Formats: sequence, structure tokens, C-alpha cells
Amino acid sequence: MTDFSARRRSGADPRKSQQKLVCAGGGGGGCPCCGGTDTLRALCLSGCSSRSASCARCCPCTMVRQVLMAPRRTPPTTGEGGQALALPRERVKAMFYHAYDSYLENAFPYDELRPLTCDGHDTWGSFSLTLIDALDTLLILGNVSEFQRVVEVLQDNVDFDIDVNASVFETNIRVVGGLLSAHLLSKKAGVEVEAGWPCSGPLLRMAEEAARKLLPAFQTPTGMPYGTVNLLHGVNPGETPVTCTAGIGTFIVEFATLSSLTGDPVFEDVARVALMRLWESRSDIGLVGNHIDVLTGKWVAQDSGIGAGVDSYFEYLVKGAILLQDKKLMAMFLEFNKAIRNYTRFGDWYLWVQMYKGTVSMPVFQSLEAYWPGLQSLIGDIDNAMKTFLNYYTVWKQFGGLPEFYNIPQGYTVEKREGYPLRPELIESAMYLYRATGDPTLLELGRDAVESIEKISKVECGFATIKDLRDHKLDNRMESFFLAETVKYLYLLFDPTNFIHNNGSTFDAVMTPYGECILGAGGYIFNTEAHPIDPAALHCCQRLKEEQGEVEDLMREFYSLKRSRSRFQKKTMSSGPWEPPAGPGTLSSPENHNEAGEKKPPKQKISLLSCPSQPFTSKLALLGQVFLDSS
Repeated sequence: MTDFSARRRSGADPRKSQQKLVCAGGGGGGCPCCGGTDTLRALCLSGCSSRSASCARCCPCTMVRQVLMAPRRTPPTTGEGGQALALPRERVKAMFYHAYDSYLENAFPYDELRPLTCDGHDTWGSFSLTLIDALDTLLILGNVSEFQRVVEVLQDNVDFDIDVNASVFETNIRVVGGLLSAHLLSKKAGVEVEAGWPCSGPLLRMAEEAARKLLPAFQTPTGMPYGTVNLLHGVNPGETPVTCTAGIGTFIVEFATLSSLTGDPVFEDVARVALMRLWESRSDIGLVGNHIDVLTGKWVAQDSGIGAGVDSYFEYLVKGAILLQDKKLMAMFLEFNKAIRNYTRFGDWYLWVQMYKGTVSMPVFQSLEAYWPGLQSLIGDIDNAMKTFLNYYTVWKQFGGLPEFYNIPQGYTVEKREGYPLRPELIESAMYLYRATGDPTLLELGRDAVESIEKISKVECGFATIKDLRDHKLDNRMESFFLAETVKYLYLLFDPTNFIHNNGSTFDAVMTPYGECILGAGGYIFNTEAHPIDPAALHCCQRLKEEQGEVEDLMREFYSLKRSRSRFQKKTMSSGPWEPPAGPGTLSSPENHNEAGEKKPPKQKISLLSCPSQPFTSKLALLGQVFLDSS
């Protein structure tokens, strides 16, 4: 085991300067491209036909605008203004190390720290979870030496071949997402990467191993996964088939990245099936509930909203669209967004409604909903994002944190939901919106958050969950997301020149076995656990995917010829060339890219690359996968 006593908080700070963009409309006048007065500027994604700067709400790009936006006011970086940001930034860094050191000294190798008793416990599967979750935060804070040390520790200590029941959702966003992010940041952190990186590497292999442990959960009649899987034995007999919406639709970012890097399409395929099944299960008014039976596809909980149990499904439609340049995913989100505005939005609040009728079922604001203004900023809806953010900020100022549930008509907490487990969502939205607007109000939220967390939550061994915001009672837990998300978003809010904010002015050219690859140009996509994924990395190993496609095409051609001969011998006629039918693994095929609002009856599923008349021993195995009759 690596000795942490000698760790150093030093290392090169890879922060780069940000290029300034000028709105086509100029200073404070109307923007000529839309006639409005919003002078917000945006740089269109590199995949779009136009790279010109223009008003965000009418960017010529047909895809979503990423939050690579120059602010109206340049965030201060030097002089008196720079000093004003440096002070809270250093306070945030001190918060991180107080929590991080406490975990290492008192809780490692357990998943999480118990700060009131100064010990550790396993929560989500015995993965040293806090260490995985904190790894990319170390690099964002500039600590390359500790990043390198932790990479070695994780390789030596983390084992996924264990008899543990693990959350499929949490393992994906924290473990798979954390390892993928660290893998893609390894070279920037000075780790000596192996030949073939980023298409190979120890952290990538760990991420793939963890993800493969989750795949049995997706083997359901609907393609929607169980919520829990045993890492050694698969899905336990008698496992509940009821899974929350977010637990089904929050895989495309990690799994598509994994498929792109490894060349194995199975991960992206199952993720697409799951989120598409949710889309197909929406109500006639365009809403989804929050819990569904993955065996029958019937909704168990029909409350619809943007918060707990649903939240990251919407988030991943947007981020998946950006990451994969997938118009279908964006069209799906925009359709959901219409229904959300029509039925759940009241003023600048979002309530919970019955998914089939649209009637209000819960007039509450949940702290998990505070991600929504940040998501709105990603699609350029800045005005509405700021209005909603300011509503949420008033709740924060009332209590010094966001209670889990807040009754909007009564203006107070909901009984037994008065706590604040140091969640990041409002800070996340502040970071996104500050990048978009430069509004100093957003910095005030950051300063308030630092003040509140230090005053209420700080104890000798880290930071404790706030059990009750009314009397500031504490709970004996420090969730790993405090270091993965809360501290990270705070630091990035106060560090406008961090490498994460790079807008393409600098980049790294990497030579892979498949050609030259551009990394580090910016546009990082945060997964829902705040692990940044470099979207350019998805193109580094493209040849792997192309080669697999060539093999599949050859096999389809072979079976097409074989079937044609068989039919000819039986004197049956075919109306055109045979094509493999659409199944769960082929959702990316053109026939599945119908308009987002159009529902189509499910097609009959026929097993791909299998022959019902053959015995099992003769089944076709393609790139390690055996296609059964029932697959």
C-alpha cells in the first residue's frame, strides 16, 4: 500500500488563458442576429458548420450550444479582482484537504469517512469510493503528485471481483465515471501512460471491468436495468424489478465513452436501449414518472418532475447529445422540456405533477432540482435559468443551505426532509451560469456556500452532513460527492483560468496506434458526479469501432447470402436484399432516428446473427459475444 504521509500538494498547474469572444451585436445594443438585447456570446461546437461567435439564443449551429461561452464581464483574473477570487479559491482548497486528509487518515480503504467518530465505513460497494471520486479533483486543484500516487494505490487496492450487492447507478456514475475521467486526464497529470493510450491503460481496464459487472442488470425484457446487481453473481433471485427513472437513463455518457475507447459497442448499446425505453414509456402529455417496473414496463410511481429519481435522465439526454453530436437525443430532451414547461412549471418554480393528468401532486422544491438552471444554460436558455436559480438562492439564504424538501406555498422545510448533505447542485448551476454571464451574484452564492459549510459542517475529522438546517444538528457521514462535486464546482467557480475552462485556444496532440488525436482542447462534459470527460477522446480510438463494423458487415453479408440460397432452394422469393432487423443493439440505425415526438409501434424482435436450427455449440460468436436465440 502506498504511504500517504509523504504526499505533496505541489505540481505544475496546467491552467490556460481563455480566449475572449465578441458578440456579433457589440456592446450593450441589440443583437442583430435575433433582435434581442441579450449580449451573451457563444462559441458553437466544433462539429457544427459555423464557428462564428453570435448571440447564444440564435447560434447558427443546429446542435446544442456547449457552455464554452465568453461572459458579458470578463471574470477577474489579475490585480484587485484576481485577488478577490484567489481568497475564496484558497479557502475552497483548504476545505478539500481538510476533508481529504481526514478520509486518508481515518477511513481509507473504506468507501466513506464518518467525520463525527473519525472512522470509515463502506456504503456503495467497498471500492475506496472517496478516493476514486476525489481523484480528478486533485488535478483540478493542481496536485499532480498526489494524483499520480492515488493512481498507483487504486491499481493495488481496488477489486471488483467481490461478493457485494452494488447500486448499478451509483457504481456507474462514481466508479466507472471517476476511473474514465482519471484515465483521460492521466497524461495531463504527468502519469507515464502506456503505449496505445488513451485506447488502453490500467484505469481504463478498471473502468471496463466495473462496467462489465453491471451488464447483467440490463438483461431484462424491456432492456431497462435492475437497480442492484451482485458483482460476483449477477442479479440476485428475487431482486426488486422497480427502478427509478434516473437509475435507468443515466448511462450514456460513461458507457458511450467506454465503447468508443475499447471498441466494444455493448456498453453504448445497452445505455441507448435503456434511455429509449423510457422515452417510449412517456405519457400522452409527454411526461415520465419516477419509478418503473423493468420487467413489465409499467410505471409504479407516477409523480413527474425534474428532481429526485428523474433528474439525471434529462441531464444525460443533453450531455449525451453534446458528447455524441446526436440530434436525436437533443430532440428528445427538447420535447420533454416542452412538457415540463407546460405542466410542471409554475412561475419560476417547478412542481411535481401526475404524469398522465398534469395535476399537481407535490408543491415542493427538492434540493436535487437545483441542477436544472445549469442544464438550462447548456441549451442557451439563460434568462429562465437565472430566474429559477435566484428562486433557489433565496431558499439557500433562508437556511444557509438547501433543505432536501422545501414546501413552496408554506415557504418552509418539509418534515423529516430538513437536512442538507452538502449537495453540489446549486453550486454546479452557479458555476455554469457564471461562465455564461459573469454575473457577480453567482460568486456571492459561492462565498455563501463556503461560509455556511465551514461554519456549520466543519468538524475535527472533515465535514459532516447537516441533519437539520433549522438547528444545525449534524449526521455522522461525509458523502464522497462532497469531494467529487461540491468542492470541485466551488473551486471552478472561483478559478476562471482552470484548464477545465479551456475554449480551444490550446490543446495536446497525441499519437495513438490509430492516428493523431487532439485532446485537452476543452468542452469537457461533466457526468452527473462531476467527473469531466474530454469529448475529443471519443474519436481517438475510432478505428477500433470501424474495424468491428467491418467484421459485422462481413458476417451480415455472409448470413444474407446463406439465407438467400436457402430461400432459393425452397423456391421462395425475397422482396429485396435482406437486412438485419432492428433490435435492442441497433438503436443507432437510421430507421430508429424518427422525429422525437413520433411514437412507433415496436417492431418484432428477431435474434441478430443467430440460426434457430443450430445447436448452442454452433452459435456464432462475434468478437467474444455469443448471440443466442433469445438475445
